Amino acid sequence: QVQLVESGGGSVQAGGSLSLSCAASTYKSRVGCMGWFRQPPGKEREGVAALNSGGGVTYSADSVKGRFTISQDIGKNIMYLQMNSLRPEDTAMYYCAAKAGPCIRGSGTWNSRSDYDYWGQGTQVTVSS
Repeated sequence: QVQLVESGGGSVQAGGSLSLSCAASTYKSRVGCMGWFRQPPGKEREGVAALNSGGGVTYSADSVKGRFTISQDIGKNIMYLQMNSLRPEDTAMYYCAAKAGPCIRGSGTWNSRSDYDYWGQGTQVTVSS
């Protein structure tokens, strides 16, 4: 079992920045991919960004490219999401997620939430105009 705990959410004005962290109880032995998802009010949960826990390629949604950066500290079992140039439409509950396999396997996609085995409790991000 992998436990994930997010932190770093909050409220910010449009154009501002926030940094989210996700601490995992274990990493290398059980996690192949970690990602960030978000769920805006009244909408479905969507993928924001993901990375393979062994390093290498990262993935991100078109809506956040150039503004959000996903990274990790493998030694500390922590994943980060640096969010810059925030917009009101970024307002959502942000969730950390992990799965045993790589972010993309075969013809699959990195942002299929049903593929993720472990989820954090979420942290709220609110961006005001």
